[in-house]
Amino acid sequence: MANSPVSYCSTPTRPGLTRQFDVISSIQADLDKDPVLKGRPISLTRVDGHARWVSPRVLELMGDLPDTVEGGHIVRDADGRPTGKSYILPMVFSRSDHDALLGIFVDNAMALIPTPEWSEERTNQFFETTIKDALAHGLTSIHDAMSSPEQIQFFKKKAEAGELPNRLYLMGHVPSNEYWGSQIPHLIDYGKQKHLTVKSVKLVADGALGSWGAALIEPYSDKPEDNGLLLTPPKDLSALVHQFWKDGFQVNIHCIGDRANNLVLNIFEDILTKQGGNVSEWRPRIEHAQIMTLDDIQRTGKLGVLASVQPTHATSDMGYAETRLGPERIKGAYAYQSLLQVTPGHVLPLGSDFPIESINPLLGFYAAVTRLRFDPLHPDAPGTSPHGSGGWYPNEKLTRAQALKGMTWDAAYASFAEKDIGSLTPGKKADFVILDKNIMTVPVADILTTKVSATVIDGKVVYGAL
Repeated sequence: MANSPVSYCSTPTRPGLTRQFDVISSIQADLDKDPVLKGRPISLTRVDGHARWVSPRVLELMGDLPDTVEGGHIVRDADGRPTGKSYILPMVFSRSDHDALLGIFVDNAMALIPTPEWSEERTNQFFETTIKDALAHGLTSIHDAMSSPEQIQFFKKKAEAGELPNRLYLMGHVPSNEYWGSQIPHLIDYGKQKHLTVKSVKLVADGALGSWGAALIEPYSDKPEDNGLLLTPPKDLSALVHQFWKDGFQVNIHCIGDRANNLVLNIFEDILTKQGGNVSEWRPRIEHAQIMTLDDIQRTGKLGVLASVQPTHATSDMGYAETRLGPERIKGAYAYQSLLQVTPGHVLPLGSDFPIESINPLLGFYAAVTRLRFDPLHPDAPGTSPHGSGGWYPNEKLTRAQALKGMTWDAAYASFAEKDIGSLTPGKKADFVILDKNIMTVPVADILTTKVSATVIDGKVVYGAL
């Protein structure tokens, strides 16, 4: 990437990947020692996409930085200089040389970093790799939770050329607090294969728990001076949601912290109870619904709002989540069974949030039914959790039938497609996957070693063989 102003690498920060943490923790020393790396502009994105580390050269290119960023944070030392010291990295690094790291930008502050545009060639390479991997893991449909107008046009061209082997449900997104609905086209079953649909948008309420960016009602238990970040001002968020609803868009909003979830439920409640909104026609979604008050869990069900959750988030975060939240708030966190039980029709769409988590849906299935973390280096080893082999807060486990429905029919319902896909029913499209084991009956450990034998879409084998 010699012609790009900044080079990029995604760096996982999940438990079980400490070797990669050690690489990042010593990168400053590497930059100074390695003549190839020294002085280069480099940016490393945290796995959840809510924070970036940049090299000293990037800071030089950026020049003077603002004192504050609304909905974001520039980590600084006591002298006001940008630094990564004592913030995100100590959470995952055990080595003392993290103090040398420079330049961490959280949430909206990341927009200050000079970011190279992707070429169409590079975009196409990533697309082909992703689709190949998705089909190999049995994904017949994908909900893309943040598609820019440029990316939508890319997918539109692919659809017109008949080059979308699986179904794509795109959520349009523009990083602006001004209404941008005119930039997002309405497309239903578009293209030669009728595999592209665009009828929803993605908004972002707050940051992530790992970087202390999730917006909380009360301060963090392990950082009492901080309540997290609202990335979109409440008035702006409300105005956007109301206008998107009026213009016929399904609205999906990223919410991690209990303050963010409460704020968004207030907005949804106004539309559904005072403005004449019809929940079954609109189907508003809270993406993640990760930390809620117990009252708001009940309110989610009462309103009929869809909580779109990712089971592997629970098992990835369980090593530090209670430290962040304390013993009381954790009761409303990653509460999948509770959310399922209060929802009309018991609808709980389950996803992966890849590439933040693995693309393999069976890992989410395993996490949902066990609340255990597996070791990717030793998949045959028993799963673990802070609460032992019975799983982390096991009362929030899903049954296998509930997890399967969440990944199939419920996900289809969340994208207005339950009449066409989501179950093997006469008259529906022949989208299905053949596995080499019966995940409904095998010992739970065997779920992790289950492989896809064939992926079939529209009755055609697109991966493997029958």
